[in-house]
Amino acid sequence: MSLPAKEIETTGDFVKQSSLYQEFLAERDEILKHKWIESERLGYDIGFERALLDWIRKHRENWRSARRAQTQTAPPPRQ
Repeated sequence: MSLPAKEIETTGDFVKQSSLYQEFLAERDEILKHKWIESERLGYDIGFERALLDWIRKHRENWRSARRAQTQTAPPPRQ
């Protein structure tokens, strides 16, 4: 049993606009930046998994705190 195409499209739009998905994308961008910086520093590609684990260990907590503070002071998005 599958969903109609219109319902799938609507669900996809909902997911892409959800705050959880937006948070995931922002975090992924930070990990990719960390991967690039560390790869440049070391002179070789460290890979996503290593960058992910290193970023989580070193930066995730501070990043999340700063992001929470930023969203609490930011005006609500326009619609």
